[in-house]
Amino acid sequence: MKKHMKRMTAPRSWSVTRKTSHWVTKPRPGPHAMMDSIPIETVLRDMLKVCDNAREAKLILSSRNIAVDGRVVTDYKFPVGLMDVVTIKKTKLSYRMLMDYKGRLQLAPIDENESGWKLARVDNKTTVRGGKTQVTLHDGRNILLPVDQYKTGDVLKIEVPSQKVLKAFTLDKGSVALLTGGSHPGSLQTVDSYQVKRGSAANIVTFKEGLTTIEKNVFVVGDKTPEITLLEAKVA
Repeated sequence: MKKHMKRMTAPRSWSVTRKTSHWVTKPRPGPHAMMDSIPIETVLRDMLKVCDNAREAKLILSSRNIAVDGRVVTDYKFPVGLMDVVTIKKTKLSYRMLMDYKGRLQLAPIDENESGWKLARVDNKTTVRGGKTQVTLHDGRNILLPVDQYKTGDVLKIEVPSQKVLKAFTLDKGSVALLTGGSHPGSLQTVDSYQVKRGSAANIVTFKEGLTTIEKNVFVVGDKTPEITLLEAKVA
């Protein structure tokens, strides 16, 4: 597998210019897939613009001033994905990675009270020794729970970096969801129905606004109103 990436072949979800230079940093394997994440060095240089080049980004990281989900990051290839919280310790500014209406990953400024937690979707769960339930979240986390109380598609509000579950949002009628794929990425929708398909077919979610998509593209962000600060709405 190649260790380098050209800007022209970077995933469409990356918010980077394509023709300013030849190369771009390739994210290291980690909590997010390459198509769903951006390396922290590119986040600092191309998105936050706190530095001018990769050398300066590496110096900032080596000074231990950058934290992702409450943990200091020094690897310039560390992947930052959906719902991750990036904090610049020196300036005490925090940002949450979200998706805009073009399907691109973008950073939304958040206040200090919101930087101590994140939302994580339950993508899988298994029963382990002792009868406990282990849930696997969309960002690669595994949380061990004494009771099986969540289902796939639910979203947990967890404290970072402790991973303490603060609250849960279910994929049920009336919930507010952010679309992360399909024809309307980045839009906020209200769940109307959730249809479970038999076999390997993807489950279908229908919204009150008239849209329909598969469960994989749905990320619940609140019961009646969004729990998180969202990106600015698209201007018509």
